[in-house]
Amino acid sequence: MTTDHSRHVVYLHGFASSPASGKAQRFRQECEARGWSFACPDLNLPAFETLTITRMLDQTRDVIDATGEGPVLLVGSSLGGFVAAHAAARDTTGRVARLALMAPAFDFGGNRLRQLGPAGVDEWRRDGSIEFFHYADNRPRRVWFRLYEDAAQYDAFALRLTQPVHIFQGRRDDTVLPETVAAWASGRPNVDLHWYDDGHQLAESVEDILSVSISRFAS
Repeated sequence: MTTDHSRHVVYLHGFASSPASGKAQRFRQECEARGWSFACPDLNLPAFETLTITRMLDQTRDVIDATGEGPVLLVGSSLGGFVAAHAAARDTTGRVARLALMAPAFDFGGNRLRQLGPAGVDEWRRDGSIEFFHYADNRPRRVWFRLYEDAAQYDAFALRLTQPVHIFQGRRDDTVLPETVAAWASGRPNVDLHWYDDGHQLAESVEDILSVSISRFAS
């Protein structure tokens, strides 16, 4: 396989995940085989407790700025997809050429994190922090209410993206509502929505997602 060092892939992992996720590693392997640069910032840093959307957007911008010349494929999983969409909309350099979003959590801001329920959000606000299971660390970890407050200012439905966008969504997703993703994609001619008979992790569909994302970026 020929190499092309002018192409760059930036991967944004999901909430309570890490660069060690299986999907991130598969993208890394494919990029290394093609000679493309690959970056997956650890969005948990400097501390998971102080996580905010604004911080993740700043980290994403810095990583994109640090890549060499050439187009960037911005990949996002779940909350990483939400961040990727906002990062692409903010890109004034024209570096972000294409997006690949897996089960993007477009409804994360505002009345988000619906699995907590109204009482859960009130408890989070009252206590100042709440405990989530951190899959990468395999243990519960707390995050401050500032995440919820900060996320409310970011409305994915208000975004106007010009880049080609591929969305990969499982019909059996019980974390990100498929109908929300479909509503976001509707009426956006630059968006291709790919459906899978799969859950939120899209574990059974990774190879096809990788094939579509990489082949379209390579062309």
